[in-house]
Amino acid sequence: MTTPHRSVEAVPARNTLAPSRRTVVKAAAAGAVLAGPLAAALPARAATAAPVFGHGVASGDPLPDGVLLWTRVTPVPEALPGSGIGPDTEVGWTVARDKGFTDVVATGSTTATAATDHTVKADIRGLKPGTDYWFRFTSGGTGSPVARTRTAPAADAAVTGLRFGVVSCANWEAGYFSPYRHLAARGDLDAWLHLGDYIYEYGTGEYGTRGTVVRPHSPTHEILTLADYRTRHATYKTDPDLQALHLAAPVIAIWDDHEFADNAWSGGAANHTEGAEGAWTDRQAAAKQAYFEWMPVRPAVAGTTYRRLRFGKLADLSLLDLRSFRSQQAANASGSVDDPDRTLTGRAQLDWLKAGLKASDTKWRLVGNSVMISPFAVGALSADLLRPLAKLLGLPREGIAVNTDQWDGYTDDRRELLAHLKANAIGNTVFLTGDIHMAWANDVPYDAGTYPLSASAATEFVVTSLTSDNLDDIVKVPQGTVSAVAAPVIQAANRHVHWVDTDRHGYGVLDITAERAQMDFYVTSDRTNPQATSAWARSYRTRSGTQKMERTYTPV
Repeated sequence: MTTPHRSVEAVPARNTLAPSRRTVVKAAAAGAVLAGPLAAALPARAATAAPVFGHGVASGDPLPDGVLLWTRVTPVPEALPGSGIGPDTEVGWTVARDKGFTDVVATGSTTATAATDHTVKADIRGLKPGTDYWFRFTSGGTGSPVARTRTAPAADAAVTGLRFGVVSCANWEAGYFSPYRHLAARGDLDAWLHLGDYIYEYGTGEYGTRGTVVRPHSPTHEILTLADYRTRHATYKTDPDLQALHLAAPVIAIWDDHEFADNAWSGGAANHTEGAEGAWTDRQAAAKQAYFEWMPVRPAVAGTTYRRLRFGKLADLSLLDLRSFRSQQAANASGSVDDPDRTLTGRAQLDWLKAGLKASDTKWRLVGNSVMISPFAVGALSADLLRPLAKLLGLPREGIAVNTDQWDGYTDDRRELLAHLKANAIGNTVFLTGDIHMAWANDVPYDAGTYPLSASAATEFVVTSLTSDNLDDIVKVPQGTVSAVAAPVIQAANRHVHWVDTDRHGYGVLDITAERAQMDFYVTSDRTNPQATSAWARSYRTRSGTQKMERTYTPV
């Protein structure tokens, strides 16, 4: 029997930031390539034609009683993303228990305006937990594609299993997004996690693609203004494989640096020149506004992406924002990475994370983490030699870090968090990470210098990039060449690393039961081929109560 229809209050519009500066194009490392207008991605139509849903539909942030729905309507041909023009347009939505919409459970409407780039969000509540739903939007007689979503289990539900797709680092210019297509085709996902770098900010040809731009960005210049960020998000949302995955399951997303600019921190970024490219505060605000307009994500604390979702008694998921509050990265791997005044998380977020992990009563504590928390050092000495040398020479106490943009560059935050896990006997903590363009299966040791004789605090699964350059792409050698040499060296210097693949692109599938958390790592055949195939590479799991990683030979 059809339940009474419900409506929701439209998400308030945010104020449009008027561009206050002209775009300054940085020198392109690989030469500039002109992109076609974004309008080419939308169907050609007359000025009087009906509205178009050219950027797909999506859902996200599932709760036991609801989910956030998203779309973007193009009301008239000239109302292109980022244009700031176009009429107010009514957009309706319908939610049903079946794909044929014979059992409608909720309807409503809101108004899409230029103030939010004609994007629409509807936060639907009153749904049943752990249930599949289908939804669509309509405007001016035009209907959107039909999408599936799924609510989270009830907070007290005895959930037998959960399955999430896990992805990161999708560079439009480097290739096609076939991992999204392969995840969409599974049909068994409760949700999918995007761990950052959903878009990239660079101008055409400025970021590694083995010297070849597979498909040019729009706009072609580095994005700086609100209009720029909106246009770039819109470009990505025209990808058919990304649209397919958004149609198949709800997304749970956090941002990393490239939603803003390379190596972003609270006061700037490596890829931002203050003054010549305007004020960082303006650019950061524009990037955040466009992100929340174009992504099915609920703004959390102070307009950031840190928040927590629960999936019955089986797992909760703490999602981090490791860009909004961090101190500037250390210039090099010096003792400054140990400075207790430097922070990756910010005080409030770290306290929130610690409190949530301690209070958790679920079987598993998952942490959505945009940069690797496991130590990654080269030539690490044993702890008994390292600590006195570090004190004398001003070196990091945990070895010479390779990447100070990761938790390695903020060791005081990491020590405090891991000490909190130990002091409170918090087990079954699993970090889920992107960013580094490699696949890893790691233990997270309390003391890397004495591991494996000392204990592990948690485990970490790191997924590789969808398309962004791996090490073999950077040095332009055949796939697998670098990993064959680098992986043994990395593992010899980092004994908590069980596996690392430095060379292949792909995605992960996380499968959780009460007994174990398992990541199946998949690789794609060719990022430059829109029909790239997918193959299982490896699987690792951590058993409940162990805080240790082990290889398994059977994907789920």
